[in-house]
Amino acid sequence: MRRRPPRPGPHPVTETRPRHILPAIAVAQLAGSSLWFATNGVMADLQRDWGLPEVALGWLTAAVQAGFVAGTLAFALLTVADRFSPRRVFLLCALAGALFNAAALLVPERLAPLLAIRFATGFFLAGIYPVGMKIAAGWYERGLGGALGFLVGALVLGTALPHGLRALGAELPWQGVILAVSAIAAAGGLLLNAAVPDGPHLRRSPAINPRTLALIWRDPAVRAPAFGYFGHMWELYSFWTLVPAIVATRLAGAAVSAAAFGIIAAGFLGCAVGGLLANRHGSARVAAIQLATSGLCCLIAPAMLQAPDTVFVVWLAVWGVAVVGDSPQFSALTASAAPRELVGSVLTLVNSIGFALTALLIPVFAALAAAWPLAWVLPLLALGPVAGLAAMRPLLR
Repeated sequence: MRRRPPRPGPHPVTETRPRHILPAIAVAQLAGSSLWFATNGVMADLQRDWGLPEVALGWLTAAVQAGFVAGTLAFALLTVADRFSPRRVFLLCALAGALFNAAALLVPERLAPLLAIRFATGFFLAGIYPVGMKIAAGWYERGLGGALGFLVGALVLGTALPHGLRALGAELPWQGVILAVSAIAAAGGLLLNAAVPDGPHLRRSPAINPRTLALIWRDPAVRAPAFGYFGHMWELYSFWTLVPAIVATRLAGAAVSAAAFGIIAAGFLGCAVGGLLANRHGSARVAAIQLATSGLCCLIAPAMLQAPDTVFVVWLAVWGVAVVGDSPQFSALTASAAPRELVGSVLTLVNSIGFALTALLIPVFAALAAAWPLAWVLPLLALGPVAGLAAMRPLLR
């Protein structure tokens, strides 16, 4: 494998920044990303009140993913976060996403209009998640890896939040949960805009370079972490989408939402602890261990679905931790392998391809889960980790 010379190490001067910067960005990121699974948290209510089919869960989740891909590419091609202050972009996208999310209360009670507003919500999420990372980069010339791991963890907590709100407000109508998510997202945008000015290290991102797509395939140093990430994405969002169905084999009512929140939120530990371990053992090893662990959780699903309650809970907790903890490490590996002048383009395209893959797969797995026993469906998620680990072999030599 062709290796590039190591990049120069950081200058030993200590950076100074207000202590509230990272917590404020993390809270805003958590609040904004709560829009992601807003309808997932109330899907049982929508299916009951609107008569939506069981497969609607997959299509609605995929609509958000597709909107996110479209938004990510549009924002990158138009260099939106460079033309305008990133914190203002974050604010406007948080407000727009909150409005489109709340529009679920106004649209006709049919699947097609709901798909449209979920796509729009996903589009504006592209101004929350990636732009939040850019804002953090403006404050961290050094130590950015640890900060980004913390922010991905905040994204995970935000994704889980609608399930937590549904559990806490079990007696509330589903409309209350949707409005609460919109209010939280809008508050996150206002918080970041007020508390986090543009950082001193904020740099202009280069436009997407057409060489990048070929580079992802042809350059072994870039291909290994990129395809590892694609394998990770094969599993991640499909698993998160199916978590309530898995939990519903043992629980009912608000307990399903509470358990789904806990399982998805457990990924915060995977991101945080994985970041600490990567500093000592390297990102490739940590990512491979987490990917192998989540893949094993897929494969043993038939046995775990029949296991005693304690074993069942431990299995889902471990899966929740491992399934997303490798995500920041794949980003770090891809960024370090790409040529310096193409890092932004490589990360944008790898991220977009990964989310596009989820948009295709989520409806498939949701439909399979509606037609087949979960014991048949969940092992198929392991195809992603197995392929990802195979692609990562050059990184582990």
